[in-house]
Amino acid sequence: MAEKEIVETSEAEIAVHWQEEGYYYPSSDFIAQANMTDNSIYERFSLENFPNCYKEYADLLDWYEYWHTILDTSDAPCWKWFVGGKINASYNCIDRHLAKNKNKTAIHFVPEPLEEKYEHVTYQELFVRVNEFSAVLRDFCGLKAGDRVTLHMPMVPELAITMLACARLGIIHSQVFGGFSGTACADRIVDSGSHVLITMDGYYRSGTLINHKQAADIAVEHAAKAGQKVDKVMVWQRYPGKSSTSTPMVNGRDFFVNDVLKKYYGARVEPVKMPAEAPLFLMYTSGTTGKPKGCQHSTGGYLAYVTATSKYVQDIHPEDVYWCMADIGWITGHSYIVYGPLALGASTVIFEGVPTYPDAGRPWRVAQDLDVNIFHTAPTAIRALRKIGPDEPAKYNYHFKHMTTVGEPIEPEVWKWYHKEVGKGEAIIVDTWWQTETGGFLCSTLPAIKPMKPGSAGPGMPGIHPIIYDDEGNQVPTGSGKAGNICIQNPWPGAFQTIWGDRDRFVANYYARYCKNPKSKDWRDWPYLTGDAAVEAKDGYYRILGRIDDVINVSGHRLGTKEIESAALVVPEVAEAAVVPVAHEIKGREPDLYVALKPGFQSSPELAKKISDAICDEIGKIAKPRKVWIVKDMPKTRSGKIMRRVLASISNKRDVGDVTTLANPDIVEDIRQMVQK
Repeated sequence: MAEKEIVETSEAEIAVHWQEEGYYYPSSDFIAQANMTDNSIYERFSLENFPNCYKEYADLLDWYEYWHTILDTSDAPCWKWFVGGKINASYNCIDRHLAKNKNKTAIHFVPEPLEEKYEHVTYQELFVRVNEFSAVLRDFCGLKAGDRVTLHMPMVPELAITMLACARLGIIHSQVFGGFSGTACADRIVDSGSHVLITMDGYYRSGTLINHKQAADIAVEHAAKAGQKVDKVMVWQRYPGKSSTSTPMVNGRDFFVNDVLKKYYGARVEPVKMPAEAPLFLMYTSGTTGKPKGCQHSTGGYLAYVTATSKYVQDIHPEDVYWCMADIGWITGHSYIVYGPLALGASTVIFEGVPTYPDAGRPWRVAQDLDVNIFHTAPTAIRALRKIGPDEPAKYNYHFKHMTTVGEPIEPEVWKWYHKEVGKGEAIIVDTWWQTETGGFLCSTLPAIKPMKPGSAGPGMPGIHPIIYDDEGNQVPTGSGKAGNICIQNPWPGAFQTIWGDRDRFVANYYARYCKNPKSKDWRDWPYLTGDAAVEAKDGYYRILGRIDDVINVSGHRLGTKEIESAALVVPEVAEAAVVPVAHEIKGREPDLYVALKPGFQSSPELAKKISDAICDEIGKIAKPRKVWIVKDMPKTRSGKIMRRVLASISNKRDVGDVTTLANPDIVEDIRQMVQK
């Protein structure tokens, strides 16, 4: 067996101190137009009707051949869905819409530079471009079904085109987040065994044209040292016919896609009829040992799940303009920018830039310009927009019917701002909980059926049956409000099939801990360990507390970092908060709290005390921070995620490691000097 990476906890009694919130209800107008208003869906997707209930999701797609087995458990826990079925993801996202909607916009591209016009790609144009690039992949690159290809691309239409071209041929794509280094890209090339790298010469980030080609050179070099040769590097041009990089092309290895495409204009490539259980893509996610895990997602099961959840949770209709302000380099972008919305024939927005550049009004101007009516983003972005431009949404004439939050728990205070200011009190909000591994939503409200509750993700999705275990494997009583390790009792079609090339790690990480019988072929014996802590309220809504290891044990009391951060955000001056554990010889650990303020407020000892007192008031003195550090800004990744690891290293007087890839590396030294002086 591979090294186990299960996060061990001494207990699952994790302190939860967010107050229970009241309900918010959708309007009658929203309910009247919603895709799903039938409450019986929960009964249809009960455990008694499992797994046959998922035929309802699969029937949203077009199949070449129907399946003979809806769920194959013979290789438990590597589940296979819709076995015997033949399907193509590219066909379902493009071809089947052409008869009625060929002239409808499939992709709205918003470049970061304000002086550049929006680009609108119709379904017909998408069909043409995907076919032509499919021919390049097949005839020029020599790729075929089952081959892996690594993509290291920014947020541009060419990324979606590349993914769909791979899907058309049954090539397994592995998109690496554009902000990752060449070295990180190399790790994924090596693990997947890719011989072709597809990239772009440059892209914009916060007003700067980034030289992205240099990352490809580093990736190829490092991959070669690890024994994986890349034969071709295909380089899309940010401006066709014009180079946006000072890094030279390597003769015989590097090719501008825009030049190669000229030989394939007008090419048509028939979609390959792929087995439903054939892999569609790999999505790498970090593990507790540091080695990224290649989550292998299927074609039929995954596509059925993201199509259905896009329709019923996001309430996407073909006439909607839908904007998921995430990055396609992560699972959210795969599921809910590309595959889900396009499978439904909607118009999806791809945004090159960052939401706060050049100012915090940018997202609302885009929403106004494109008449966006469904908006989807992460609490990180919401908190940033609330901090920098709390009054900006009111300045623009847009109207969202629906908003989604994703990626991490959202504090009730931030939720309420999102609802009131961004949604203008009109839009419903779905707070979703899921993971890279799960493919699509696990917990959320169905917006026309279940009311919203700030701070809670909602109940299990139809067909998803969560269960909370303590560390000894005992079920925590349903609706008790006691915290523990949230698992899913049953398989579902969107779940990843395995870790690429490492089945033992897959089993050890996700199934071994609560497995009732390792030799069993019965899915009931294999609950899925999410690695998250949670509580279930009496109403069946789940509140996610974050990763099991995002917990600070203070004098035997386990405090979820999100609760402390949420308490800090109650203080009006606070824009962002991050809690990290600090070693203490008596208590074991105690929390350090880092906060950034809203514009116009200044740091002072009085404010620090006010924040500390608020936490004591909201949670109790056990949660009182060792120190409240008021900083100019948080160390963040280019995607806006606060790097708590860096803050923890500073607080514990450890080496912060490599911070050059951060969006704001200079802030690290400023904070270190403050804390360690």
